[in-house]
Amino acid sequence: MNFIPGAAMVRVVLPIVSCSLLVGLLWAEKTDSYKLILLFKAPLSSLFVLTAALLPHHFKRYCRLVITGLILGLVGDICLALPGNMPFRFGLVAFLGGHVFYILAFAQQTQRTDWFHSVNFLILAFSGYVLWWLYPHLGSMLIPVVCYILIISVMVSGAWAVFRNPYTNRIFAWSILSGALLFYVSDIFVARNRFIDPDFLNRLVGLPLYYIGQFILAFSVGLAGRRIMENPGSKEK
Repeated sequence: MNFIPGAAMVRVVLPIVSCSLLVGLLWAEKTDSYKLILLFKAPLSSLFVLTAALLPHHFKRYCRLVITGLILGLVGDICLALPGNMPFRFGLVAFLGGHVFYILAFAQQTQRTDWFHSVNFLILAFSGYVLWWLYPHLGSMLIPVVCYILIISVMVSGAWAVFRNPYTNRIFAWSILSGALLFYVSDIFVARNRFIDPDFLNRLVGLPLYYIGQFILAFSVGLAGRRIMENPGSKEK
């Protein structure tokens, strides 16, 4: 039996530490102390970057793009933990950039025809409903939020495109789709907390969904490039 320290850390140690930090983060969120929140959030978000970095990189281009997206997620998490509108705006931009890198990563695992499907229109329609729900509360944040909703919708559509690709390993496809969907749903709770009702319940539900989604996307790095059959249109290098 081969013992690989990096793999063992990712499979055993990091999940235990991450769960402990998440519990601490939820407690800190309850106190509304941004210093306590940062104390748990910064290392917790760093761990999904570390997870992706320690896993084997079968498809280096995909891995680089996802890790860049995760790093931007870490930056966004730190910004959103800080008080005031300006850090929130910077955080929004960081997450938006992260989604762009996820979109580029997903495109590496798809064919053009995978992006054209009725489900993608349903995703856009639901995002339109979310925007309609938030609209009366957005004020000066209308344009940034519209841009963000559009980009995250394309990101989820890209995840669905990966899932539809018949040449993609099913475990990898499920990891992409579930990670993207959990991220999307968690952002609805972020928006509700920020613009409609700053209730702790939003963070109690949204934060676990977000971190599970990000860690799933981080774990997808170790699965990228493993296809169930040879794809003649594959871009893998």
